[in-house]
Amino acid sequence: MFEDPVSAARLLLGAVIRCRGISARVVEVEAYGGPPDGPWPDPASHSYHGPTVRNAVMFGPPGRLYTYRSHGIHVCANVSCGPDGTAAAVLLRAAVIESGTEMVQTRRGPGVTERSLARGPGNLCSALAITMDDNGVDVVDPRSAVTVLLHKPVAHDAGPRVGVSLAADRPWRFWLPGHPEVSAYRRSPRAPRPGESD
Repeated sequence: MFEDPVSAARLLLGAVIRCRGISARVVEVEAYGGPPDGPWPDPASHSYHGPTVRNAVMFGPPGRLYTYRSHGIHVCANVSCGPDGTAAAVLLRAAVIESGTEMVQTRRGPGVTERSLARGPGNLCSALAITMDDNGVDVVDPRSAVTVLLHKPVAHDAGPRVGVSLAADRPWRFWLPGHPEVSAYRRSPRAPRPGESD
């Protein structure tokens, strides 16, 4: 089901995440590979320099939730993919809240617009109450606190990943067109000029 990171990313577009009374449809994702000796070398990936306590889930079985803190503050969530022992994951970047909107609005604050409730990976986790304690959860197990229900493949757009300084031109970000919840593209100021990176 979750094979290489690009196929897994496309498969997760349109999927429904259910977590703690909230349901949301994924509208934007990013694929990430692994170490140089793996099938999908990716210097922008957390797993590029090999397994650690932090990134161990990326090397584990597919379909597990890999959570981490961005800048030590915001929790972000990925779904592991590829064969067990081979690192790869898909970052969940943005979603549309389908049920539980009032609960999410209370959690995110009254000043946050509906389109921004789960726009961006940190906001997505905040909206769905995904925490670091969810690291390693099997998202295909209906008994899990966080589950992902896959959807049939949908038409999508692709482009460079947001904010990465390495492999900055790789078109491994995928999104559903026409959704205002999709993140605005921002290139890292540390990245080479467009066309000078893979």
